[in-house]
Amino acid sequence: MAAKKKYYVVWKGRQPGIYDNWSDCEKQVKGYAGASFKSFKTKEEAKQAYETGSPSAAPSSNSEADSSSYIENSVSVDVGSHGNPGFVEYKGVYTKNGEVLFSHPGIQMGTNNLGEFLAIVHALQYLADKGSDIPVYTDSDTAIIWVGKAKANSSLKRTKETEEIWNLVENAETWLKNNKWNNRLLKWNTKAWGEIKADYGRK
Repeated sequence: MAAKKKYYVVWKGRQPGIYDNWSDCEKQVKGYAGASFKSFKTKEEAKQAYETGSPSAAPSSNSEADSSSYIENSVSVDVGSHGNPGFVEYKGVYTKNGEVLFSHPGIQMGTNNLGEFLAIVHALQYLADKGSDIPVYTDSDTAIIWVGKAKANSSLKRTKETEEIWNLVENAETWLKNNKWNNRLLKWNTKAWGEIKADYGRK
């Protein structure tokens, strides 16, 4: 059975545009820091999305969100929280077997999206230290966009309670702006694959 035709929109890459095959799209985004792209089922949908000129108008950037299976040789990140805003912790695991690769013990006051942002950046730093270009999975469209822009656009007010997470976020933004990374950021397809492998199981 032949694979269904897909069209790929590249908002941020070597040559932004619409591509009718994954090979050409991959050439534009692989190894491009902050690349942003997404697949569509029809050329009309792709054209409409591209003309918006904004990846935030079509989330799941940097992903093959409707892929039939996930890449086992990857890192998956997720957040555990109590309240939103509230207590936040995060971890990264090796997707194939769930081995915990890193974790943050907890931040007293933050949001899920800020935690996801920090988790992705921590994963990129971890993989950079290892010299690895394997992809990173997250279930947060918002965090993917923030990482692509190297800016966490959160409405969480900066107070004494939130100072800790904002300091961490500023350090993460600085790292993104000063370092190149070759890892793809992929949206976890919860509907098809179940909960992300780094899930804390608190739902």
